[in-house]
Formats: sequence, C-alpha cells, structure tokens
Amino acid sequence: MESLHRVETLLSGLHYHPRTNASRNRVPRSVKILNTANHVNSRKCQCFDLYDQLVPYKKAWTWQKSLVEEKKILLDRNQDCPDTLILLQHSPVYTMGTGSSEEYLNFNIKDAPFDVYRTERGGEVTYHGPGQLVMYPIINLRNHEMDLHWYLRTLEEVVIRVLSSAFSITASRLDGLTGVWVGNQKVAAIGIRVSKWITYHGLALNVTTDLAPFNSIVPCGIRDRQVGSIKGLLGDGEEQGMVGDLRLMDVAHESLLKEFSEVFQLQIEKQTVSDLNILKAESFKCL
Repeated sequence: MESLHRVETLLSGLHYHPRTNASRNRVPRSVKILNTANHVNSRKCQCFDLYDQLVPYKKAWTWQKSLVEEKKILLDRNQDCPDTLILLQHSPVYTMGTGSSEEYLNFNIKDAPFDVYRTERGGEVTYHGPGQLVMYPIINLRNHEMDLHWYLRTLEEVVIRVLSSAFSITASRLDGLTGVWVGNQKVAAIGIRVSKWITYHGLALNVTTDLAPFNSIVPCGIRDRQVGSIKGLLGDGEEQGMVGDLRLMDVAHESLLKEFSEVFQLQIEKQTVSDLNILKAESFKCL
C-alpha cells in the first residue's frame, strides 16, 4: 500500500492529451491476451498503460526511480523482482543526458521554450511532447541478458518491428548511432540508465509528434541528420486531421506493446489506474 500511495502522489496533476477522447473506439485487439498462448513459460510484466495521458516529465522520472529502488530492495532480500513497463506521453519538455553538452541547445537555457531536465540517462539532448509514445521498461536484466549492448539493440528491434508490422515502413539501425532510422530520419530515440542491472528511462517513438521543437536543439547531438515521425513518413495518403492522428497513436501503441512482449518474451499484464486505485481522477477510469 505504501508503494501505491507513492505513485498516487507522484502522478497527481496528470492530464489527458487534449486531442484524445476517452470514449473513442479503440483498436480492437486486446493487449490482455498477448503472448498467453505463444510463450507459456514467459515471465510476467506489469504494465502501467497511460499512453493517452500527458504526464509531466518530472513526475514520471521520479516514479521510475522509485520503482527502481523498490526492485533493488527486493533483490537485496533475495525476493522475486517483477518487470514493469510504463507507457505514456509527456507534456513538452527537453531532457539531457548525464554528459550532455549545452552547445546542442539553440537557446539560452535560462530562457528555454520548455522545461529542461538534466537526467542520469545516456545520450544527448532530446525533446518529448504530445504525439510521441514513450516507453519506460524497468526490468531486471538478470532475467534477460546482462549486456547493455544487447539491451539497446533489443529496444531498437522492438521499434523496427513496430514500423514494419503496423505501418509497412522499413527501418534500420545505423552503425555507431543508437536509435531507429528510416533513411536519414531518426524516428525513435533511446536513452537508458541501469542500476544493479535494473533498467530505467527507455525509448521515445515519434508517431504524430509536432517536430518543430526539435529545431531548437541538435537532437541527440547529431547535426547532419533529421528527425522524422510515422505520420510524416506515411505522407498524404493517410487519414488527415485529429481522427487520423488518434488512429495512428492507437495502432502504434498496440503494436509497441505486442512487439515488446514478443521480443522480450514477457507476458504483459495491464495494471490500470482504476484497478490499482493509484489515482482518483475520473479520466483514468476508462483505461
């Protein structure tokens, strides 16, 4: 109960994405049945699926660190340490890694267009905002592979599969650069931190993201390449406007959960906010 109380405190003030509608029709596939037949012996992964919520970055960051500390305590007690997955969107924000340089900011940090946070993850500056799906796996690599390069490449594989299976977009890795690329455009950024083999931070996939805020930074410190989104890659042939954006987010969300489950051999168990009584907000009861 103490853990749930902390989550309630951390996530108060969380907002619905203004372009979402809780009563809209969802993609018909149910995440609840993912992998129940395919991987009989797969481990379970608790999933906090807030993908159509705008969560302030600092609250999500604090939540992650709290979960990591809880898992480390379990490990110290030789108790089972379950994997956890958080899916959400962020209010507009810039984040920097441990060694990030301010030379990649095209603005005065004291007069930034959005909040700027320097975090303990790897990598340079990036932008998070509405229309971008952010996935934070807080998993025990002892149950997978105790290899950070394996973990990074596996996160990339999840996104590559999403783009191929859900949108028929061929994506790839680039030698020496972390993330997922379609041609010269980076569509998914990855930055992680690992403490006692417990991972946090994660990946951000641009689905319908307004890419203009990226112009105020040098994304990931890479000057000679661009940032892209699924919506931009699909072009004018897709449905346009709010309905089209919502549909793209739904499809990307469902595919991201499915591919994460498949690649990491985990059985997703959704922990909805209403089920856990984490938040009292009316908007969460429909998740």
